Amino acid sequence: MSKLIIIDDDPIHHKIVQFMLTKNELAKETTYTFDGKLVLDYLEENRTKISVLPDFIFLDLYMPGNSGWDFLNGFQKIYKTLKKEIQIYVVSSSIFQMDINRSKGYPFVTNYITKPMMKSVFDAIRGRNLRITGPQLN
Repeated sequence: MSKLIIIDDDPIHHKIVQFMLTKNELAKETTYTFDGKLVLDYLEENRTKISVLPDFIFLDLYMPGNSGWDFLNGFQKIYKTLKKEIQIYVVSSSIFQMDINRSKGYPFVTNYITKPMMKSVFDAIRGRNLRITGPQLN
């Protein structure tokens, strides 16, 4: 089992993912937050502590204050210093190709998933070394 952080400003999305996780046993520990800046600070402070770093992050793009793009730009500055590879899944309601293409520009973004998340997403992450492939990133 893995550690997961969900960064999303929609509390309903948090509840949906929480429900899906109870059915799919994807992560043993999940943290939900509305603020990606807090996560960046946490990652930076714990960069060498493998046991406390998450295995993956589900990130919404469009949030007030610090957006998902702000998070990705901040993560770009620190990800090479982290002692653990953290896979980032962009989870957005945006279906715009420019958002998909822009997210592909970050080497640490594992995939772009459109909301709502389905059971098949969790199955794919769990069954394929926490990576999924799909037509959006091909």
